[in-house]
Amino acid sequence: QVQLVESGGGLVQAGGSLRLSCAASGSTISLNAMGWYRQASGKQREWVASISSGGNTNYRDSVKGRFTISRDSAKNTVYLQMNSLKPEDTAVYYCNRFNRGYLPWGQGTQVSVSS
Repeated sequence: QVQLVESGGGLVQAGGSLRLSCAASGSTISLNAMGWYRQASGKQREWVASISSGGNTNYRDSVKGRFTISRDSAKNTVYLQMNSLKPEDTAVYYCNRFNRGYLPWGQGTQVSVSS
């Protein structure tokens, strides 16, 4: 059973940057399209970005040009580089498979952006 562990969140001022990591253990995720998702307080979880096994990427409109998703198959890890952060990016961020049945969700990592 794959376990996903997210890390790298924190409190930053608007305009700042963070790099999130999602380390998978128990099985390889290299053949899976993977995604980053976020859930703000009181809102539903939403998709943020995804990357195919071949490295093709997609982003929700609100993060295009600011966020970059990447993966390191050797480390079984997916990353999300977040630049020019805005207060509306505040949420708990999770990673999981994209476009297939979800794996068990990790604990997520909190990103808080102050104005």
